[in-house]
This record gives sequence, C-alpha cells and structure tokens, in this order.
Amino acid sequence: MDISTSVKTLKGKMKKTLSILMGLLIAGSVFARDRITIVGSSTVYPFTTVVAEKHGQKGFKTPIVESTGTGGGMKLFCGGLGPKFPDFTNASRAIKKSEIELCKKNGVAGIIEVIVGNDGIVFAQKVGQKKWNLTKKQLWMAMAEHGPKPTYWNQIDSSLPNREIKIMAPPPTSGTRDAWNSLVMKKGCKDAGMYKTLGKKKCYSFREDSAVEEAGENDTLIVKRLGSDPESFGIFGFSFLDQNQDQIQSTLIEGKQVSLESIQDYSYPISRPLFFYAKKGHFGTIPGMEEFMAEYTSERAMGEWGYLSDRGLVPLESATLSKVRYNVNNLVANEFTKH
Repeated sequence: MDISTSVKTLKGKMKKTLSILMGLLIAGSVFARDRITIVGSSTVYPFTTVVAEKHGQKGFKTPIVESTGTGGGMKLFCGGLGPKFPDFTNASRAIKKSEIELCKKNGVAGIIEVIVGNDGIVFAQKVGQKKWNLTKKQLWMAMAEHGPKPTYWNQIDSSLPNREIKIMAPPPTSGTRDAWNSLVMKKGCKDAGMYKTLGKKKCYSFREDSAVEEAGENDTLIVKRLGSDPESFGIFGFSFLDQNQDQIQSTLIEGKQVSLESIQDYSYPISRPLFFYAKKGHFGTIPGMEEFMAEYTSERAMGEWGYLSDRGLVPLESATLSKVRYNVNNLVANEFTKH
C-alpha cells in the first residue's frame, strides 16, 4: 500500500470516528434540558397549558408551551432529536405525509399520535346581533380568491344582510386553516360547481383583498377585535367561543348550531379531532414526559367531566378514549399507514 492510499484510508477512518462521536454527543446532549418543551396549534394551546400547569404541581418543572401554529409546530418538531428540538407538538389536524417524511429525514422516528378530543370551527361575530345561518357555498363565495369576490353579503344571496364582508381568518401555518379548507372551502367550491374547473389549490385560496384578513395565530386577539367591530366575523376553535360567550356568538352552519353535543356526534358540519404528537426518542432523557402524557389523558383531564371540558374541549367517546390511553400507557408509536 503506497503512502497516498494509507493517508486516504486514515482520513476515512477519522471521518467515520468523528461522525460517531458527534452522534453520541448529540444524543447525550438531550440530557442538557430538564423540562418539557411543547409547540404547535393555537387551538390546542389552551388545553395543553392547563395540563402543563397541573404537571408542574407534581414536582416537575412546568413545561414551556408555545403557540406556533400547527404547521410551524410540525416543522420544529420534525427538525431532529436533541435539546433544541421540542418534545411534543399540538395539532388541530392530523400530521401530513410531507411532515412524516420530514421527521424521517431528520431521524425523528417513533411518533406517538394522541387524539386529545373533538372541536368545532366556529364562524363568529359580536354578541347581541341577529343569528346568521350560512351554507358552505355562501362561505366559499365570500372568501374565495377565485370566486365572485362580492363586497356585500347580500350580493351572494338576497336573503343575507346588506353588510360589508369582513372576515378574520387563520394564516396558512394554522391547522384551523387546513381544516377549514378541507371541511368548508372544498365542499363550498363543489356546491358552487367550480371544483372541476378550478382544482383543489385554487378552490382553497383565500381572497387577498380587504374582505379577508389573515389575523395570525392569536385567537384571543381575534375575539377582542370582534367585540369592538360588529361587522366582522372571525374563524377559530369552539373553546374560544365557549370561554367568551359574553363577547361573541356563533353563526349557524347549514342550519346546525355548534354545541358540545353536535361536535361530539359530528352533526355540526365543521367538526374535527384535535391532536398532540410525542417524540418517542426523547423518552427516558427528558424528565416527566410519560407523566405529562398520563396527566393529559387521565379521567380528571380528558374525561367527560374533566377539567379540560370546563375549558371547552369536547370529550372523546369512551371507546376512542380507551384506545388513546392504551397507546399512551404502552408508548405505542403510530405507523401512519393511512397517510
């Protein structure tokens, strides 16, 4: 073997050894953090913060919970393993195939999916006004970038008030936006006879003029703005309506009133499940992760009369809740075969 070959071989071994050492260093550095970090959905955020407070009363450091939106949370969660990446992410819709692939690419395997409960997306306005009843077709016509773009509601249907269209909508990073698209914009576009012509992407596009405003991830701020503007509508999860009934009221959708019962049986047309996702690779290194999940899925939290239902979370039916608890207790990672 000549000198150049020996040098190349030595360099190759050194590079491999360095790679292994870096991997061990990264894995070991997970121990550097002594509290749970959680990101994700603004809709699930109020429920998770309550559980985090309860968890902090049991001898653990209170988890840090950030409202980044579902899409933003998934990006952070799937960024990798180690102390700079979150342990959990909240989500107001199921994880997407592209996000599963991002997790795999960055070595995040063993993702535990937990259904937290059910939720309804409300189309709300300031309290004390006449109740509206809107169809998904009317909502699509009011909000669609590739629709008729009316200025007033009565231009959509003469039975609606002569009132300017002003809607505060969730941003593209929001899981509520994703759910609204699949549950409202898709059906409304089809009912308007435009889905085959426009296709999914154009049917889902919101107006870019003053009629529809992307109001950010702070749903509490939207509620406050609705309270001071009787002409505007806002889109957000049921819990924010439930906790602010003195300020805002919901609109009927397809003749259905949003309620705990109509969300749980999915008769309310904009009902959806809520989730959080746990990173199995952080269990055993970040203290309190198993205990946090146990608290979240306990009867006192997620049960029919649990403290989360007091905050507006619609409980799961018993069979689904039993399955969720089994997966949590046994740290069963989801295979995501349906994605």
